[in-house]
Amino acid sequence: MSKKKAPPRRLDFEVDKLTNSIENTLTGESVETEVIRLGSEDATILSNLEWQFDWHKEFQKPRREVHALAAKKNPSVWHGLVSATDEPDHLFMHLIESAPFNKGHDKLFDGVMGNLVAFLCMNSFEKGHSGNVVFDSKTRLIEHYEKMLGAQHITHSRLFIGTQAASILVKQYFPNFEHDRNRL
Repeated sequence: MSKKKAPPRRLDFEVDKLTNSIENTLTGESVETEVIRLGSEDATILSNLEWQFDWHKEFQKPRREVHALAAKKNPSVWHGLVSATDEPDHLFMHLIESAPFNKGHDKLFDGVMGNLVAFLCMNSFEKGHSGNVVFDSKTRLIEHYEKMLGAQHITHSRLFIGTQAASILVKQYFPNFEHDRNRL
């Protein structure tokens, strides 16, 4: 008997605001960030917060890369996580999540989700995929992702961030990044 393939997880994240890093919701102060690639040795650190998703499973899946968003001045505190695979012509985003303290009405920072998506777009440029990022969305959020991220609707729940939209996001969050425009 063959093992049934699980349906793709439809992402349900809200891009609250496009910033140039992350912004303190109380002061409006912009905080410089960095994105750190995590390894299986980092799985124990994930237990310090109550994440919605089981990120330990992401480390067990072949080809998945997990990255954390942190403030440069405090890299041990992760503001959000993202998981993706490198496909032949794009990156596929499997999971994305803000830390519990960056969710809801009382969150501490805005811009986490936009920052992580912009990082994937930049990573896609670096890998020669022209900034292309693909993900599956909950139906009710498709319009939100089209508006906030410039995503394009491909199928029922699949969205695509193409070169032009990716360039805008990358420039917003990583203004010093230069991609080879001759490859576009």
